[in-house]
Amino acid sequence: MSKELIFYTHPQSRGAIVHWMLEEIGQPYSVRVVEYATTMKAPEYLAINPMGKVPAIQHGDVVVTEAAAICAYLADAFPKAGLAPALDNRGEYYRWLFFAAACGEPAMSDYATGWKVDTADLQRRFGYGSFELTFDTLAGWLAGRSHVAGDRFSAADVYVASLLNFGMDFDLIPRKPEFEAYVAPLLQRSAKKRADAMIQELMTQLAPTTA
Repeated sequence: MSKELIFYTHPQSRGAIVHWMLEEIGQPYSVRVVEYATTMKAPEYLAINPMGKVPAIQHGDVVVTEAAAICAYLADAFPKAGLAPALDNRGEYYRWLFFAAACGEPAMSDYATGWKVDTADLQRRFGYGSFELTFDTLAGWLAGRSHVAGDRFSAADVYVASLLNFGMDFDLIPRKPEFEAYVAPLLQRSAKKRADAMIQELMTQLAPTTA
């Protein structure tokens, strides 16, 4: 028997990244919605993720948290989906998947809170250097590319495109032409559209009803 795959999420969260990835792998999974400040902080879910955050997955006895890690895990756990390059060709794949997680995400988050890494001393201390350096570097890499790693779609594209799409939608990442050209076709993938429709349905289910 195949291992049960359980997805813990909230429709207004980074879980959207993993939702897209799950639709790409094409395997059955169940969705368990946990709500902020209540079930997300309850002992049952803290046993899954002590941080009390989503997303998380449970695949049999294996628990994985952090969206980038989940994307990488699912690509490896379900190789028939073809969402990771061959082992001897994963340099770009790992580089940009984790660049987006380790540099793009914190740079965007710091920018959103008004924190600016604007001195040479701070830029040495922060792994991403500066907001401008981070996204200029990513734009330089993506210029003229359809995929972030190699010549085919991968789990790295799920994460990178999700980060850029979210950031541009909320004016937290500059709308560079390189980003828009890269993201636009990926958002048209059928798996992405299915995930978005499911997320909208979950939001409808969570919406308060009025008498």
